[in-house]
Amino acid sequence: MVNAIITPHGHLDVLSKSEIAELHRSSNNVYQTLFRNCALAVLSTGANSDDGHELLAAHSDFDIEVMSSARGVKLKLINAPANAFVGGSIIAGIRNHLFAVLRDIVFLQDQVEVWEQRGETITDMVFKTLRNARALKPRKRPNMIVCWGGHSINKTEYDYTKEVGYRLGLRELDICTGCGIGAMKGPMKGAAIAHAKQRISDPRYIGITEPGIIASEAPNAVVNELIIMPDIEKRLEAFVRMGHGIVVFPGGAGTAEEILYILGVMLHEKNRGVTLPLVFTGPAESRAYFDQMDAFIGATIGPDAQSLYRIVIDDPIEVANHMARQMKKVYKNRRALDDAFFYNWSLTIDESFQHEFIPSHANMAALNLKKDQPAAHLAADLRRAFSGIVAGNIKPNGIDAIAKNGPYQLDGDQEIMSALDALLASFVEQRRMKLSGEYTPCYRLK
Repeated sequence: MVNAIITPHGHLDVLSKSEIAELHRSSNNVYQTLFRNCALAVLSTGANSDDGHELLAAHSDFDIEVMSSARGVKLKLINAPANAFVGGSIIAGIRNHLFAVLRDIVFLQDQVEVWEQRGETITDMVFKTLRNARALKPRKRPNMIVCWGGHSINKTEYDYTKEVGYRLGLRELDICTGCGIGAMKGPMKGAAIAHAKQRISDPRYIGITEPGIIASEAPNAVVNELIIMPDIEKRLEAFVRMGHGIVVFPGGAGTAEEILYILGVMLHEKNRGVTLPLVFTGPAESRAYFDQMDAFIGATIGPDAQSLYRIVIDDPIEVANHMARQMKKVYKNRRALDDAFFYNWSLTIDESFQHEFIPSHANMAALNLKKDQPAAHLAADLRRAFSGIVAGNIKPNGIDAIAKNGPYQLDGDQEIMSALDALLASFVEQRRMKLSGEYTPCYRLK
């Protein structure tokens, strides 16, 4: 364990005295535990675990304090993980991530409260959060590829994600993921090699996470821009507002949640004129995964949703070529809509996809998993169901709720429940639900 005092570089390095005082005050109130846990996750970068409780228990004596002085703000680390230091100095990328945590968990929270009091839209709040993180880069042509997929994937699938990332990087495309391991790390790692070959001096590897999941999916070592959104819904909106194309690799419940989110959004009639390419891809060994996912989508939200994506199996070059071609279409589409390249204002996102869903047992049981409603509305509640399963699988609060009250109860139309049962059973069989230890289902289907 290491004790250290570190100063910022790149984030919060220029603050007024009043801002420093407010930051110091806020870090010692209701955000203290959240700030500490997220900071610990960042300091544990490289840990191949998806058990938040395990991480917190292993470092129960860790603490972090915000120190203020006339020269600025500093962080005092107490019993920090030694792997975050080399030769007595903190690794530069981890230092940057720590101050990103301070920025998004402490400094931004008071701003969010002000925005809410003003009645600003969630889309405006997401925009300001990303702007505050300096993530919005004007005067750049579309080139940001969002990569979704599971943290619990096998070596063949992981190597495939690296190869796709490499091919994307050779075409000078940047990468944005959920910042963790597995399919979130592979594309960044592959792209980093390609960007080096192309002598790209300012590559972007953006990791977008949220407080409830960062302890279980600590940022991987390639992420050079870390952004912590307030909750999963704001995180998902940040992905689709910033991204110019989306590639989905094999995954589990979290990936299914992401797929249902983007399909539900794109099913909105106002989004028919918005170009946002979507590709599902994996190695030949993962064909059954995508067949199962495609069948689930067809059985629940229907053929219109199936028409919104393309499935490419075992062909990284075609995935990259397709995305490179689509970037030209995205460019023309944004120009035609008079929209920004750095933030997709034209995309209409219904409130059912924006407001935070708390996966309590009562809220999970109340989900409307029936077909007597528009497909987009069903997609919204199916997304919430998978969000709850993710919480019960890996989020400390969700794990505690399952331990106390038993599995979540889900009920709906027989056709939907059968399709859901088949999909979840395949995830369990393929070991896509959890990386650490044996998986015990946190749900029960009626």
